[in-house]
Amino acid sequence: MLNTVDKVLLEAVAGLHDIPQGAYNIRKNGAGISRGTTANINIVTKTDKPGIDILVKPHTKGESVHIPVIVSAEGLEDVVYNTFEIGEGSDVLVVAGCGIHNPGSKKAQHDGIHDFHVRKGARLKYVEKHYGQGEGSGEKILNPKTIIEVEEGGVAELEMVQIKGVDRTKRDTEVRLHKNARLIVVERLLTYRDQTAESIINVELVGEDSTAQIISRSVAQDTSQQVFHLNMRGKNRCRGHIQCDSIIMHQARVSSVPEISAFHSDAQLIHEAAIGKIASEQLTKLMSLGLTEKEAEETILQGFLR
Repeated sequence: MLNTVDKVLLEAVAGLHDIPQGAYNIRKNGAGISRGTTANINIVTKTDKPGIDILVKPHTKGESVHIPVIVSAEGLEDVVYNTFEIGEGSDVLVVAGCGIHNPGSKKAQHDGIHDFHVRKGARLKYVEKHYGQGEGSGEKILNPKTIIEVEEGGVAELEMVQIKGVDRTKRDTEVRLHKNARLIVVERLLTYRDQTAESIINVELVGEDSTAQIISRSVAQDTSQQVFHLNMRGKNRCRGHIQCDSIIMHQARVSSVPEISAFHSDAQLIHEAAIGKIASEQLTKLMSLGLTEKEAEETILQGFLR
């Protein structure tokens, strides 16, 4: 069922070597090819549009869901709509992501729209990784949209990573936090050649004592271009922090536009943004330990994006 290319893509975006245990759904070239459920996590195919509903029962603990997407056909434009019901008091890991192998001259594209409902007191960790490969000239395009509603006392932790090989991407994330809800976002992104990436993160802190932290790190190489719009709106007593750091190299371009808006006198919001090159003293120190300049540079970049 899974060929060698499929397994390489699964390993890159979901850390899987083969069909996983527990709850999972694997989508390949626009169709589901394998699925598993558990007593506490059910996966149901939508009837009105392409996609699935992932239903986590209340108070489910220590379980995970893998929902990777594989695209290995040129000319494919795949769109999927997934809805997640994370039951009250549960604590689960959701591993998503898409790997594209494009061997041809036509573009291959996947747009994933994920809608999360994190119920009262629930905790969600969501890992989304994107990866592209293939020697063809066709573009590899990924456009994820993530919408999250976190109810009272809930926690959403997001790890969003673009590993390499994605020619065009627009990443759109919207989060709404209620009373005592918490959000942690870690975004890591790499572009090179003439790739372009746009990341938009909008967070609304509507509930009393809600908190949010966004950490975005990126590396732009060659002639690639990156744009970041990180927006946080405090509408109650709340705390929020945005940190956006980028390393720029060669003839790349990076634009970072953090925005904080307070609509309540007890909203505490902070933003930081920095763009710069690799410090020469870091290279010198590593080269003094025996690394070549290229090896030293790679070591610094890997550590930065970790």
